[in-house]
Amino acid sequence: MYTTVYYICSPSKLVAYVVIIGITSLVLLALSFFTIVHLLHSCLDYIREVAIISKPLLLGQMTIEADLLDSVIFNVGILAALRSKKLDSKVIGVMITASHNPERDNGVKLVDPYGEMLEQSWEEYATQLANSQNEDEIVEIIKSIVAGNNIDETKAANVVYARDTRPSGPALVMALEDGLKSVGCEVIDFGVKTTPQLHYVTRCLNTKGTEKSYGEPTESGYYKKLSDAFRNSVGDKSRISELYVDCANGVGALKLKELAEHIDNDILKVVVANDDIKTQGKLNHLCGADYVKTSQRLPLGLEIEKGKRAASLDGDADRILYYFVDENGTFKLLDGDKIAVLASSFIIDLVKAVSLENIKVGVVQTAYANGSSTKYLENTMKVPVSCVPTGVKHLHHEASKYDIGVYFEANGHGTVLFSSEALSIISSARRETEEQEGALKRLRALTNLINQTVGDALSDMLLVEAILINKQWTLKDWDQMYTDLPNRLVKVVVSDRHIFESTNAERTLVKPEGLQEEVDALVKKYKDGRSFVRPSGTEDVVRVYAEAATREECDELAYTVAGLVYDKAGGTGGRPEEFL
Repeated sequence: MYTTVYYICSPSKLVAYVVIIGITSLVLLALSFFTIVHLLHSCLDYIREVAIISKPLLLGQMTIEADLLDSVIFNVGILAALRSKKLDSKVIGVMITASHNPERDNGVKLVDPYGEMLEQSWEEYATQLANSQNEDEIVEIIKSIVAGNNIDETKAANVVYARDTRPSGPALVMALEDGLKSVGCEVIDFGVKTTPQLHYVTRCLNTKGTEKSYGEPTESGYYKKLSDAFRNSVGDKSRISELYVDCANGVGALKLKELAEHIDNDILKVVVANDDIKTQGKLNHLCGADYVKTSQRLPLGLEIEKGKRAASLDGDADRILYYFVDENGTFKLLDGDKIAVLASSFIIDLVKAVSLENIKVGVVQTAYANGSSTKYLENTMKVPVSCVPTGVKHLHHEASKYDIGVYFEANGHGTVLFSSEALSIISSARRETEEQEGALKRLRALTNLINQTVGDALSDMLLVEAILINKQWTLKDWDQMYTDLPNRLVKVVVSDRHIFESTNAERTLVKPEGLQEEVDALVKKYKDGRSFVRPSGTEDVVRVYAEAATREECDELAYTVAGLVYDKAGGTGGRPEEFL
């Protein structure tokens, strides 16, 4: 059995950490005598031989044998505790999940004190540890972490952790607890939760009792904050039709049902589908947001009539997509790009309605965003749009530069960030007319409805529902804001992905030299044509994205560029027949 290991430094950046050796030397270098004895006693069951790895491990997706995962989690506990000590005993979050991946996979993610991604310098430490090949090397890396960050071992360490519903979770929790307790860490078991709930409670614990308090650091506090904000955002508007929600047979099913108990049916009615968390093998199997996005079809276990509204979460409920079947029987997907346009449009309307034009709203996308969404934002809505490299940490960082920054990846992961200045202006604003006061109330409600720590499927669902209720829109109305260009993503297997280098937010190749010019020449042949080539961060493949005015032209462009890459940049494994 093989397990995909996530040593997650952000929701989209991952590291595998596969060895644990040199503990004795590490402890002698950095810890007190008491901790030495305690740690050595705890870690004996987790010592593993160095895994033989033929290629360097980078931030990204890796697979290792499942029986090595307990040592991975044990080490995460130690690293999380060191991170807490470094940050003056602030609470660090640890989430055991593999998100949208198959049930047999599992992994772990670290969360910094305010619910944000792990600091980039510590990502580098993690990558170094993942590639260590002997005891001396790993000792030097750990020594550099302790000494380079002036970590005071006498300070307390505090960690809160949670897990999703995967069968492997309980055993991995035991390994995590052993790692945490081996260095004297104070531990809070948050139980079975969604990833965004863990982000939420981490921030709440670190801001409790301060002027920046984010909320009550409990699950009930999370539900109350969202449900109260949802009611305030919709006011006395009429309820729209029920929403069918595919929960990927994951933790989102449990938590959506619990959230629904806090919201009256006369405001919002959800019908939960794919909620089987007990039958092994069902998690994310032919269902969930990733399946719906990639297959462009209804998930297994959800049949809806034409015109009915539906959405899909992923396995840990940090992304969401909407969809419906139109009167012609055609499947219509409303992905992260559509959510970004809907959210930014509504927020801008509210900002204008209360005459807060000094608050600037911006949208952040990646190269994978559909070109029609970008054109609509820039040309119709007149909204500034930034394009950044793929990865939530890039999107989140860029969105924080705006007063109100909206970011969603096409896969449905995203959120909205409000700057401190924007929150202060919105909080203190007063308006004269009843209409303005109503708009201001809804805008304030959004600041609490949106989970600003990370993409949150439940929070984002309520955001979309609040907007649609206010507008009294169907999904068809929403979909008609703009029409997506046909697009295609093609994978090309190459002998060495490292020869590919890009710039301009991954939209332009600089190496191999001359290849971008040939891609540009092909793109010019097609109306609304666009294509870029991006190397994978984890395997020897490159991905070719293309879009054009028609499906036929889009596919022709995608497979022609893929063939060009295969022929001129080291394609291997046999040239696929569809490549032109």
